[in-house]
Amino acid sequence: MLHLVHPDSGDIRYFGKTLSENEAEIKKQIGYSTGSVSWYPRKRIKDMTDVIKRFYDTWDEEAYRKYLQLFQIDENKTVLELSEGMKVKVNLLIALSHRARVLLLDEPTSGLDPFSRDELLGVFRQLKEDGIAVFFSTHIISDIEKCADDIVYISKGRIVAALPKPEFIKSYSEEGESLEETFLRMERGEINA
Repeated sequence: MLHLVHPDSGDIRYFGKTLSENEAEIKKQIGYSTGSVSWYPRKRIKDMTDVIKRFYDTWDEEAYRKYLQLFQIDENKTVLELSEGMKVKVNLLIALSHRARVLLLDEPTSGLDPFSRDELLGVFRQLKEDGIAVFFSTHIISDIEKCADDIVYISKGRIVAALPKPEFIKSYSEEGESLEETFLRMERGEINA
């Protein structure tokens, strides 16, 4: 989705434009996070941000200050001083401060305690209300149940289903079955569609 691996066929489109032909323009509008911060662990957040913002002509200092306060991040702390949940929030802070319209997050809640995970899912819901698309991969089914609008179910490298959550449940879940039970059954190859 970020053109890090070139597709064998088809194309990736954002905002009605192909990524391959408009990569620089599109990537300015995308925020990406792997769920943790591993860069310059002894540098203060403020010092890293001062360098990072130079790469974005769309940097919005007002948005940076807004999300700094919303996420309760002390920019004078180093990455080493942050909890795993705060590291995820720093990644989001950076992405949102350059006016990203789409967030691509790889396992953003993995390794977080239940309170931090719930708090972060609340942030995702708020971002959605603010018009920002949040696309995240997860193996934590309760995260999907709490905040997903759409589900893209991938098994063995293939898209099995891509539907709004209610339609996914109607198409694949059996009566009284939880979403987790549905996914487990589907992984065993017992698909009802």
